[in-house]
Amino acid sequence: MFATDRPHPIRLRRSLLSVPAINMRALDKSRGLDCDGVILDLEDSVAPDRKAEARDNLRGFFTQGLPEKRETVIRVNAADSPFFDADMAAVVALKPDAVLLPKVNEPEDVQTVADLLAEADVPDSLKIWAMMETPHGILNAAAIAKYGRTAGGRLECFVVGLNDLRKETGVLPDPQRTYLVPWLMQVILAGRAYGIEIIDSVYNDFHDLDAYARECAQGRAMGFDGKMLIHPAQIAAANAAFGPTDQDLDEARMIVAAFADPAAAGLNVINSGGRMIERLHLEQAERVVMKAALINDRKGTEQ
Repeated sequence: MFATDRPHPIRLRRSLLSVPAINMRALDKSRGLDCDGVILDLEDSVAPDRKAEARDNLRGFFTQGLPEKRETVIRVNAADSPFFDADMAAVVALKPDAVLLPKVNEPEDVQTVADLLAEADVPDSLKIWAMMETPHGILNAAAIAKYGRTAGGRLECFVVGLNDLRKETGVLPDPQRTYLVPWLMQVILAGRAYGIEIIDSVYNDFHDLDAYARECAQGRAMGFDGKMLIHPAQIAAANAAFGPTDQDLDEARMIVAAFADPAAAGLNVINSGGRMIERLHLEQAERVVMKAALINDRKGTEQ
């Protein structure tokens, strides 16, 4: 049973900061940061002999209460690792907003975790995110996204991982990501076809904020919804790049107002100020307005 028309709630995902679960200082600091979400990492940033300690840190972090109006995601170790079962037990107990699966290669990788969550009676509100960081994952992006839109699929987000993808393909680092763009666009196309949001990969040099801002602008132009970050210094540029600009918001409000006019009732195309606007643009405009409202609400909460 497919549910391709099932809408996801609108969320802010401009900036998603990866925080090593082994680092209590970083976990505590993350509570006061202006990122839209935190990815609490049990995988790459935690040495094998400290995985249990990292899980204990997360239990303490959740016990102290979570920041309001920010998504909390736990990245677990791979399903074929000796740490996966304990990681998933922590996810079931802590119930973050989502669990991020590394190295997703095929739909069955997502289905296995969806079944595990269902068997544990975990509410459907706990979603699955998938790291797209292997050749098989990129090749199967459409099939993975399609599975996510089935009943019980839970898949809500793709997160691109270019460090692993470069390692497995031999593509060299390049500021323009020239030889990676076709693969990135393939993931974006799959996500858009099935209503899955897509988060751009990390930028490794957090000291070079100018180059990082250029990559954020590129990601926004390509159609990404936000970016995964590795340092708090990267938050502001991601929020600016992936949030609606004043021009975006003005145009969105104009489109919403134009279709709210009683004269536009029943029309799929209207003329507004000499410009032809289709009704299909209305949903996009409403999303922009709602995201702007979420950003203002966040600012109001933090003041």
